[in-house]
Amino acid sequence: MDDWDPLASTKKPDGFSGTKKIDVDGKSVNVSCSGDAAKGGPVVVLMHGGGDGLGKMAALQKTVSKNNRVCSYDRLGAGASDKPAGPQSFDSTGKVLTGVLDQIAGDGPVVLAGHSLGGLIAARYAPDHQKRVKGLVLLDATPSTMVADITKTIPANAKGPGGQVRAQNLAVFQGQNPEKLVIKDGEVRSAGNIPVEVIRHGKPYLAAIPQYGQQLERAWSEGQRKWLALSGGSKLSKAAKSGHYIYVDQPDVAVKAIERVASETAA
Repeated sequence: MDDWDPLASTKKPDGFSGTKKIDVDGKSVNVSCSGDAAKGGPVVVLMHGGGDGLGKMAALQKTVSKNNRVCSYDRLGAGASDKPAGPQSFDSTGKVLTGVLDQIAGDGPVVLAGHSLGGLIAARYAPDHQKRVKGLVLLDATPSTMVADITKTIPANAKGPGGQVRAQNLAVFQGQNPEKLVIKDGEVRSAGNIPVEVIRHGKPYLAAIPQYGQQLERAWSEGQRKWLALSGGSKLSKAAKSGHYIYVDQPDVAVKAIERVASETAA
């Protein structure tokens, strides 16, 4: 459901700088904000990958905040935020994101920039919140069909490293992760004709997995192409010198993509 109407703007954003805990439906969520929004510009929200926290994206936030209002937050179960009461879904983690956006962006527009699992969550969230999410940057986002990709590529009877990769990933997808998030496959839905930049890694780190690595790399690349269906304004590029952590390996690539999308959103 859309939740932002510029003609009926009533929510006032909290313009704090630094890190603070905010209450979202009775849970303490750790949030960091910096910089100032350009007139009419969006709040850029950085979304960390699974197993990480907002601290991992601190350097990226510092750079982007030179010209933009930027916030990041620890999802429930990550960093300094409270643990979830039980298993989470894309719907429940999305409700927490809405609660965060209500406080840091008010009724204003936002650009979501997510890495890995954070990118998947952002891409799942945007189609249902088109009046609020006005741009997306996906930094090697987890593909929308990752569960199927793993199970099709690595057979259930696989032994050795391949079998371990299969078992570990399926356990994570079933909710055995710090966020207790159950990660299910789903179709890529349209988020409207918004600017979307999809950036995939250039160094094939998955290829190191014996026997199945090359197939997993191909599935990952195809998964990045599928994200283009998010918008008629989607673009796909490759960070040639980067592994999975594009914003660490080639921070300039991530910064420029975020700034481009934020600029298009403000136009």
